[in-house]
Amino acid sequence: MGSVPSPMPSPMPAGSAHAAIGQPSPWVVRWLPLLRTGGRVLDLACGSGRHARWLAERGFDVLGVDRDAAALAGLPPTVRTRQADLEQGAWPLGDEAPFDAVIVTNYLHRPLWPHLLDALAPGGVLVYETFAAGNETVGKPSNPDFLLRPGELLDAVRGRLRVIAYEDGVLEVPRTAFVQRMCAVREALDGPGAAAPPRYRLDG
Repeated sequence: MGSVPSPMPSPMPAGSAHAAIGQPSPWVVRWLPLLRTGGRVLDLACGSGRHARWLAERGFDVLGVDRDAAALAGLPPTVRTRQADLEQGAWPLGDEAPFDAVIVTNYLHRPLWPHLLDALAPGGVLVYETFAAGNETVGKPSNPDFLLRPGELLDAVRGRLRVIAYEDGVLEVPRTAFVQRMCAVREALDGPGAAAPPRYRLDG
């Protein structure tokens, strides 16, 4: 479970805008079929690891990264972990092989976007979901540094990834929140079967 960076407090109180505490986001769940079976997944700013746990239970090789050592210590041994301050110094995952999926929820640090795109293997999937402009009218986070501007996720991947789904709107349950979310793929342009158009299933 990602968290808004300091100085803002965590935006995930009891009654998250996306899912109950400990439960995976329905947006992440929806796009699970696009992930390569047993593939390598990066759960960035994972917090207590609601997605890392859920994915590991389904046979994925998950790396959870967060600056909170106590939160990482609570993850099961099936999840690899790395403590890192993602907002200070160099990108800490330069020694990692490319990932088949990168998951980011409730976290925004714009300078990381080029690294996230570079971290995707061919065919890799980026699933991103966080708070958007307008949320300052209903609660926290309210700092514009932590709120996506209209269309900002699309701009971040333009020319690099194929956008499969994108939403920018308001969730009312269990609490009102302005949210922007996207699923995008780094398409493999060569190799066996490349002549056939890829099929990205939208039913879910």
